[in-house]
Amino acid sequence: MKPNIGISEKHLSDSAQLLSIILADEMTLYIKTRKFHWNVAGESFMELHKLFQSQYTELEETIDLVAERINKLGVKTIGTMKEFLDLTRIKESPDKYPSQKDMIKELLSDHETVIVALRKDIVISDEQNKDAGTMDFITGIMEQHETTAWVLRRYLS
Repeated sequence: MKPNIGISEKHLSDSAQLLSIILADEMTLYIKTRKFHWNVAGESFMELHKLFQSQYTELEETIDLVAERINKLGVKTIGTMKEFLDLTRIKESPDKYPSQKDMIKELLSDHETVIVALRKDIVISDEQNKDAGTMDFITGIMEQHETTAWVLRRYLS
């Protein structure tokens, strides 16, 4: 049954597609953060190990919320690595195990990529999809990424 929430079926579909891209970004960033958590080494090992763990735990919560938002709009949620990789705006780095500093730089760059993309997604949600709920939801996700980027940036200052 399609939701009757004051948004046209086309706009519901468009919002769900936009959210699927966001979900793919969140999943890709989650996997990358996990990889760095597993492979960090050096003087600040435990500090960064715990930092990355807290970040991927937050991403995991966001992933679930994005998936549920897609369902709330009456659309099935994607859930395979192929689907995520086809949609993500984040670049993977297979077979690369950077230094601590480069891990932080790469994660910072990815969070900033997501922030820039989410700013555009907010405008699309508002102006094209006429979906204030999704616009507000995406704004909250963007604010989380801004905080994470700020923390990572502080390690590089």
